[in-house]
Amino acid sequence: MMVVRSILYNAAFYANLLVWMMVCLPLIWLPRRRLRMFMQGWALSSVWLLRVIAGTRLEVRGLPRRLDGPLLVAAKHQSMFETFALLHCFADPAFILKHELMRIPVFGWWLSRMGMISVRRDKGARALKDMGRDARETAEAGRQVLIFPEGTRRPPGAEPAYKVGVVLLYEEMGMPCVPVALNSGLYWPRRKWQRYPGTILVEFLEPLPAGLPRKEFLKRLETDIETASDRLLVEAATGPNPPPLPETARERLRVLGEAAK
Repeated sequence: MMVVRSILYNAAFYANLLVWMMVCLPLIWLPRRRLRMFMQGWALSSVWLLRVIAGTRLEVRGLPRRLDGPLLVAAKHQSMFETFALLHCFADPAFILKHELMRIPVFGWWLSRMGMISVRRDKGARALKDMGRDARETAEAGRQVLIFPEGTRRPPGAEPAYKVGVVLLYEEMGMPCVPVALNSGLYWPRRKWQRYPGTILVEFLEPLPAGLPRKEFLKRLETDIETASDRLLVEAATGPNPPPLPETARERLRVLGEAAK
């Protein structure tokens, strides 16, 4: 049954994306503030389809209201899920993403019109400088800048691999950073088509203040996100009907169990 529901959801997800992109294409030149409702409508409909078809729910914690105003957000990245499911949590988000996505016909046009910040990884150090400048200007316009500090999807329980880019943004933007933990990779595994029933947990943590020394900031950011993500992993693994655990998650649970003895 899970196989059938996964196949049906994947088909529905991409069909839904295509419909939103094409039906709304004549509106693409509207001001960005008007286009936001279509972007968030697509995101919410995709989350709804995941719940209805695959039986996978979303629970967001620590977010009393939609985040507004200039802000840096650093989120754990385990699957494709958070690249769209978090959109509705922000008033006017700008995601840091790889430039290759901007080259996709139609989809890339929408990313560009929504003011997402692309990174040309082939440009080396210049790419980081450009990213910092674009993020600062975006925040000065009153928007929320979201980065996945590990740069790519990591399986649940894997050793953290935080990059220097998030530190550069923190220093360049000069504002608080909100860490975000999650366990989406347990239910929407990276590079796999299976979608497992259960509840994806996303937790917004206490903001880190602006102006911390770079080493302290990175250490606190990693500790906060990883500690909370471990807790969400344990909650999913020990709850009713736990999802299949990848080897990285099983190993992490073993380490956590030994540390608790």
